[in-house]
Amino acid sequence: MLLSWIIAALYILSVFGAVFFGRGAQVNAAMLAGASDAVHLALRLAGPVSLWSALQCAMERAGCTAALARLLRPVLRRIFPRAANDAEACAAIGQNLSANALGLGNAATPMGIRAVRRMRVLSGSDTASDEMCRLIVMNTASIQIIPTTVAALRASLGAAAPYAIVPAVWLTSLLSVTAGLAAARCMEGRI
Repeated sequence: MLLSWIIAALYILSVFGAVFFGRGAQVNAAMLAGASDAVHLALRLAGPVSLWSALQCAMERAGCTAALARLLRPVLRRIFPRAANDAEACAAIGQNLSANALGLGNAATPMGIRAVRRMRVLSGSDTASDEMCRLIVMNTASIQIIPTTVAALRASLGAAAPYAIVPAVWLTSLLSVTAGLAAARCMEGRI
């Protein structure tokens, strides 16, 4: 709510500033050009994101995400001891992690919400548990194996090798998840 007010205030101040300094026409042209560029970008990304989202759905229907959850269960038990013992929560966490591994953050969100709802039922509390916080950290930082959305964006902008970023993505995502989980571990029980 507060962020909405801040953004609205910045927008109003910028419009008044543009009018006050006689640059209203330039600001108007820039806003229209920005809106047009945003629509073009969304359309350029729609195809690759749809493709990878369909692949994620096919993986889920074929049981690949359940198999991934079973494969990851030893690791998940260490990170999510209570949720890993529940098949529904573990499957939702596995689906969330597999969507993030494919670079599909938007497709991972509904599965993360499903996992958190199940974790809330398991905890019996409306307060966020430490496991819920760890899942949010992992969902936000997300280890990406195939950064599909970023590669699609690079390809749509004419990059000669859109997947050349993969080693850097692997390193930074691994480091960010590790740092996030370490911070979450340090904060456990303090809030």
